[in-house]
Amino acid sequence: MAHTLKDRVKLLNRAKRIRGQIDGVIRMLESDGDCTKILNTIVASRGAINGFLAELIEGHIMDHVLNPHTATDEQLKSAEELNVIIKKYIK
Repeated sequence: MAHTLKDRVKLLNRAKRIRGQIDGVIRMLESDGDCTKILNTIVASRGAINGFLAELIEGHIMDHVLNPHTATDEQLKSAEELNVIIKKYIK
C-alpha cells in the first residue's frame, strides 16, 4: 500500500497511541479502576480507532481506487464526497 508506506511513521504513532489507550484500560481493570474512567477510555479508544480507520480508507480510495495523476476533476470530487460520507458514518 503506497499510502501506508509514505505515512508509515504517522500511522505507526497513531496506532501506538491507540494501543496505549487499550493498555490503560487493561491496567485500570487489573487494579479495580473507576468504572467511569474505564468507560471514558474505551469511548476515546473507539473514537481513535474510527478516525484511524477513516484515514486509512481515505488513503486507499485516493491511491488505489483512483489514480490521482489521471483522475478527472469529477472523479476526484466524487472521491472526496465519498470520504466525507465515510467519515460521518464511522463517527
